Amino acid sequence: MLAILHPDTQLDSPEYKHTLEFLKNLPGVTLRVHEIQGAQKKLTEIYLLGDTKSLSKEEIAALPAVERVIRISDDYRILGRHHDEQRQTGFTYNGVHFDQDNLHVFAGLCAVDNAEHVDIMMRALAEHGQVCTRMGAYKPRTNPYSFQGHGKACLPYVFENAGKHGIKVVAMEITHESHIEEIDTCLEKLGRPTGVMLQVGTRNTQNFELLKAIGRQREYPVLLKRGFGITLNESLNAAEYLASEGNANVIFCLRGMKTEAGLPHRNMVDFAHVPTVKRLTRMPVCVDPSHSVGNRDLAPDGISDVMHATAQGVIAGANMVLVDFHPKPEKALVDGPQALLMDELPYFLEDISLCHDTWRKREQIYERAKG
Repeated sequence: MLAILHPDTQLDSPEYKHTLEFLKNLPGVTLRVHEIQGAQKKLTEIYLLGDTKSLSKEEIAALPAVERVIRISDDYRILGRHHDEQRQTGFTYNGVHFDQDNLHVFAGLCAVDNAEHVDIMMRALAEHGQVCTRMGAYKPRTNPYSFQGHGKACLPYVFENAGKHGIKVVAMEITHESHIEEIDTCLEKLGRPTGVMLQVGTRNTQNFELLKAIGRQREYPVLLKRGFGITLNESLNAAEYLASEGNANVIFCLRGMKTEAGLPHRNMVDFAHVPTVKRLTRMPVCVDPSHSVGNRDLAPDGISDVMHATAQGVIAGANMVLVDFHPKPEKALVDGPQALLMDELPYFLEDISLCHDTWRKREQIYERAKG
């Protein structure tokens, strides 16, 4: 059972204290409190865990701080929608709002190689009005002899450059809980010139101890990639691990399924699951066309497979695009063949904007159909 409090309820108010005291004394029930910072208001949700079938929904709804009560299923207790369309679906971090209606593009380097390329990338993004990017410092690789990323050595120039160019959020994959401290220490030392979204890669989707460690910190939101060899349900439960530890500011990323059936693409593109994830959960949904497709080959229409895949996801309602660009892909240390070229950035952004507008118009068609 879930008790949603009135917006902006103060945790030191008499109404909250009375409500919490009542709920604490319910037999066989434990509480878990989550605060969600939206664009304009803060919501507090209290999860009642245990034997809640006999509890009176009406009695709890009558408590002074409670706005409404929802009976929830076992699946995705915190992140699930539970057939309640009023549930808040987003969060605000470092001045950037993420939800199931808007769209942000995180274009950047799959793996940071040098400060010059970081500067070129961020300068180009700033010139085109972008405030988000992706920058890989820690790179898990299948081959132990492949480049593993520069790690904490590159963090200072990545974060300083982001601050210089007005980039507010940097998506950065981590592979060990110690990386959280390295990122936090570096940002603090520099005066927090930017923000970081911690990224969980497909290989770590079922690294449950890492998920718990990331979930225990509340400072940084999380981008969780779907596991490449597990079901959608298993990947969504991985996201629930994060939320169950306290951090519900999670974005779910579709990045293709590992199977030979996807050839000649690197993975089988799974962007048809964008609306499915939005229906089942209240997480914003990201698509990663670069790792799904794995190359920048052109179709006969002159449009690359990466751009076509991006369009599929955005027209289906994706809220974030994670995509590889590089000033010199032939010299990239990781995934150069799939990185788009810098002179393609304006066309890519224009294409995405067009697709997002099309999604809006599609929404309007079906809204009229309902009416």
